[in-house]
Formats: sequence, structure tokens, C-alpha cells
Amino acid sequence: MTDLTLYIDADACPVRDECYKVAERHGVPTVVVANSFIRIPQSPLISRQIVSDSFDAADDYIAERANARSVVITADIPLADRCIKAGAQVLSPTGKAFDENNIGSALATRAIMNDLRAGAEMPTFGGPPPFTHRERSAFLQSLHTVLERLKREHK
Repeated sequence: MTDLTLYIDADACPVRDECYKVAERHGVPTVVVANSFIRIPQSPLISRQIVSDSFDAADDYIAERANARSVVITADIPLADRCIKAGAQVLSPTGKAFDENNIGSALATRAIMNDLRAGAEMPTFGGPPPFTHRERSAFLQSLHTVLERLKREHK
């Protein structure tokens, strides 16, 4: 089986820096996947993969490589579903773990919200609020816990 790898769906990821810190601490190779240039730290453990700007190119890149030795960081629910089906551990940028027990309801909620947005004019508020220290801390703890568990399970 392949080595443990962290994949970051990076285009809109607010916790990239946190991922880099935890990955370095654990010695986990990290692939930052985006459809445009994103600055990454100089490290032999961290690499950048720029994909085309075609629809779902970053998702496809990650999903095709996800396996039981992968941790995927994404807020994209359909990508999370694909990665879970491939055996990967998936975390949202808030630190919430997606798994086979909760991905169905997350997909259903997403579908309902898409239907509501399509059927009604909804006000726009300029995106989500900035991440708080508490949210970043929760994410760091979740990522550390997942990496520790995977390292123990595959020794």
C-alpha cells in the first residue's frame, strides 16, 4: 500500500497554512491541488499540482488518487463523497469529519440548498465569515487526530 498522503482541495481552502504545519510535524507528504498558482512553503514534503481550469479538474485529480492511506481536506461535498468511497479520510476546513455515516445527509442538505437557491432570489452576503481562532484550533486537532490514527493503524 502507498504511503500516507494529505491532499488539499486548495482553491478556496482557508486552512492551508494549518495543513502545512501539521503535515510537517507528522512528516506526511502533502499535495496542494488547485487550478491556479498557489504559493506553498519550500519543503520536500509539500508539492503543488496545478490542474486545468475545466469543471471539477481539481476534484477529479484528488478523487482518482484518494485511497485508504489518504486524508483529503475539502469543503466540496460531492468530492468528499467520492473520496470516502475510495477509502480516504475526509475533513472539512472546520475539522468536521465526513464519513459513510454522515455523507448522505450532507449530500441531501446540499441538494436542498441548491434547489432553494435555484427557486428563489436569495440575498448575497459576500461569502462566509472569516475563520475564528476556535475553528482553526478545531481543524488542527481533527487533522492531528486523523493522522495519528492512520499512522498507528498502518505501522
